Amino acid sequence: MSSTSLRITEIFFSLQGEARTVGRPTCFIRLTGCPLRCQYCDTAYAFSGGSSMSLKTVLERVQGSPTRLVTVTGGEPLAQPACLELLRVLCDEGYDVSLETSGALDIGDVDARVSRVVDLKTPGSGEVQRNRYENLALLTPNDQIKFVICDATDYQWARMKCLEYDLFAKVGDVLYSPSAGQLEPRELADWILRDGDPVRMQLQLHKVIWGDEPGR
Repeated sequence: MSSTSLRITEIFFSLQGEARTVGRPTCFIRLTGCPLRCQYCDTAYAFSGGSSMSLKTVLERVQGSPTRLVTVTGGEPLAQPACLELLRVLCDEGYDVSLETSGALDIGDVDARVSRVVDLKTPGSGEVQRNRYENLALLTPNDQIKFVICDATDYQWARMKCLEYDLFAKVGDVLYSPSAGQLEPRELADWILRDGDPVRMQLQLHKVIWGDEPGR
């Protein structure tokens, strides 16, 4: 294994709170740093700080968790070039790996074995101008795309993008999440049922259980 190192905010074992494997015990690797500043961000503590860790140390920490599911998240993990090697090494070790990334950075070099959960930024995020739409052509059924919905405008925008880029057919799951404190989950659920699109509505299960407790 190379001597590559990464800046890590935390590595922890918890239930997956979102996406395809929601509810399943998962090892999370949270990388430090993010070039975006979404107004609803709940992981601002990962913008800076962290600790430098070698790939070997990170892998040893992961191996200490009783699961084969690993999620690499942030911050924005792809802001660190060494994230690509981390993902490859985890796949080579036989882990079932997902990557939580914004729609702002190129996903083209991510190992094909990784399920890329791409968070396309809605107008309500304050960072819609950062979306890299070239990424959408790279998505496959192994991938997932997520929209954090702040209001009715965001909801209609998300539907428009799904139709424009044929995302309902292209990816494994289209995920709609209500922005906490901005949109009531019931309201989003009513819109989804009204329109009948093949999306998966999700709440943040870890927050339902543990609130904002760190490392969850």
